[in-house]
Amino acid sequence: MAKKNLSAPDLTQRPPRSPRVRIGGYALLARCLDKGRATLIGKNGEYSFDCPLDQHILKFAGIKATDLKKQLALGKGDEEILHWINANSKTKPTAWEIAQWSAYQEQRGPADLKTRKYFNSYLEKLSQTRDDINTWFDVLDLDDHVTFGGKA
Repeated sequence: MAKKNLSAPDLTQRPPRSPRVRIGGYALLARCLDKGRATLIGKNGEYSFDCPLDQHILKFAGIKATDLKKQLALGKGDEEILHWINANSKTKPTAWEIAQWSAYQEQRGPADLKTRKYFNSYLEKLSQTRDDINTWFDVLDLDDHVTFGGKA
């Protein structure tokens, strides 16, 4: 059960943090936490907690989505969640592993023809002219921007 005064973003009004924002060196974590908190209060909008993107950070950090959601429901802040992850991780990544993994995630694009086609169709819905969008983080940031009123 969610804490009554849970501080959570309203993702029907604004996007979650960029996947580039890092907590404890982890890319994707801030976005995952925003979606988890918003889900707990029913304000996640089009965003899904424990989606395939979230699975990247959860698997690497060695934690389960259900366990993380329980911690978020207690009203823990980002720093408290980071301490919990460090204490409960099954994988126990080191600081250099986290830095390398996060750098890779930030540069990761479609890895095969099937995902390239999906990526291109996703981008095409957002912009017909942007030729600088090459990574998953690029397209997510653009999607968030366009979804909440920005122009591509």
